[in-house]
Amino acid sequence: MLPIKRIRHQLTICRFLFGAILLSASLQASGASYAKGYKNVTNSNPISVSVFCADPTALVYKGRLYIYGTNDHQEFIANGKKGKNSYNKIKSLVVFSTDDMVNWTFHGTIDVKKVCSWCGNSWAPSAVWRTNAETGEDEFFIYFANGGSNVGVLKSTVSPVGPFISPNSQAMVRHGMPGVDPCTALFDPGAVIDENGTGWITVGGYSPNAQGSKLQPNNVSIIKLKPSMTEIDGTAVKIPAPYHFEANELNVIGGKYVFTYCSHWDRDPTEWNTYKSEHNINANMPDLGTMCYMVSDTPMDPDSWEFKGYYGPGVQGNNHSHLQKFQDNYYHIYHNHGSVLLDAMKSGGDVDVSADDYRSICINEAIVDESTATIKPVTLSLSGVKSIKNLNPYQLQQAETMATSGGIMYENFKNITKVTSINTLGNDASENLYINISKGDWTMVRDVDFGEDGAKAFILRAKGAGKLEIRLNKINADAAATIAFTSDDFTEHHIAVDQTLFNGVQKVFFVFTDSYKVQFDAWRFSQDEADNIKYMKAVPQKKKSSGIYDLSGHRIQQQQGRGVYIQNGKKYVK
Repeated sequence: MLPIKRIRHQLTICRFLFGAILLSASLQASGASYAKGYKNVTNSNPISVSVFCADPTALVYKGRLYIYGTNDHQEFIANGKKGKNSYNKIKSLVVFSTDDMVNWTFHGTIDVKKVCSWCGNSWAPSAVWRTNAETGEDEFFIYFANGGSNVGVLKSTVSPVGPFISPNSQAMVRHGMPGVDPCTALFDPGAVIDENGTGWITVGGYSPNAQGSKLQPNNVSIIKLKPSMTEIDGTAVKIPAPYHFEANELNVIGGKYVFTYCSHWDRDPTEWNTYKSEHNINANMPDLGTMCYMVSDTPMDPDSWEFKGYYGPGVQGNNHSHLQKFQDNYYHIYHNHGSVLLDAMKSGGDVDVSADDYRSICINEAIVDESTATIKPVTLSLSGVKSIKNLNPYQLQQAETMATSGGIMYENFKNITKVTSINTLGNDASENLYINISKGDWTMVRDVDFGEDGAKAFILRAKGAGKLEIRLNKINADAAATIAFTSDDFTEHHIAVDQTLFNGVQKVFFVFTDSYKVQFDAWRFSQDEADNIKYMKAVPQKKKSSGIYDLSGHRIQQQQGRGVYIQNGKKYVK
């Protein structure tokens, strides 16, 4: 009698092979159908069509731009993908990164509630990093709003995506601390490390406090941080920010401290004209809900802050942005409400019409004069920014790196393992994520540079039974290469491709025209012949006496298209 575990294992294999046989029959009849896409393939905004997210912040580390945001998608799922976003169910943050500005890697989520048991929410992060002068370690800090109540901090000494810990047993900035009150809402932190290595944070917002007015709500403070970056140092000081509402962020530009924020929706022109005259400023009264900025040489002196005007146009609903320099360019990173992605999904029938206020992060270029710390008004557009470099297809690329996609949502991203060396406390870091794929799902990467010689082979790391068509430049193009695969473990499948098709700079679509429990992990192309490919990861070869096997050692009924197979214990290429 077979042990119970072995019986279950054999039943699992039988079910898998039965599914593969069904799939094999359907492959011949499958058409070129594909899931709807909700982002024009030439546009760069929003950065993700899979994840609703907002309140962006960013940092640059080792040649990559990392963006962190409020995880609107957590509430979207909790609400059954319908209804209004109340923000109350958001207890995690999302992380993306790029090195080319058009292809974004989703790194999963940071489960703030798991790390900080004392907190109820996690909104509006602000991220900074430094090399600790004493230890030589790179340290990453994320400050976040615990609703409107207080501000907490997370810390990692591993990577920008974690793992993060809570260095404190309670919020870092709380009501009752020196200089913080009165403050209507103690939220929306904005942090920076200046040129001397000193950390600063701004907090506060919402409606005017008891001592404020429409023009001067008196509800935002700046605080110096101790060398640990996890405690405040001394007394908070109010910043006299005209029409301040929320969305605080800090930068240091040309040696000056630059404070950015979202203005509110109530104006009095007479009051503004008096303020403008008294402070001898040239800036006009900012439009409603715009992103404004102030500049100072001595941030703890309230009188030193000069209002410079607005740089970020108002958007539907609340506004929140971050100004970031990356590879010699400045970028205005902001969120847009439903009009970019949510409305398109509702019109397409993929999201309930009641869904409201689930936001998306977008980016447009900003023009900054560093000598004067002056920011020109930004023009918002769906076309967004251009790529600053081409994608190298001969390097390992994660499946969750994409410019756009169809049929793939936040909940399709899963962990390969729960125990990894690098993780983000909810979902693991990108190298440990995969995407659950249904028939018709697809991803696309832009500006893929195959070079003049072109590619000779393609390697897919995946699990399940499926058929992948690689299409170039258009989603409805004929397949430039097709790979059919079957494996019940994550395995490297590869095929030869036509060099005359895979050369130059192109858009590459990965369209799964059939799928039985397919999980898409990674890919790359090769300039080597298919039989000489070095695998992404070593795959143990099992010798078999007869029959045809795939490279993971599973017996198959027949050769499934062009590829590499094992027969009579020998590997051969078809």
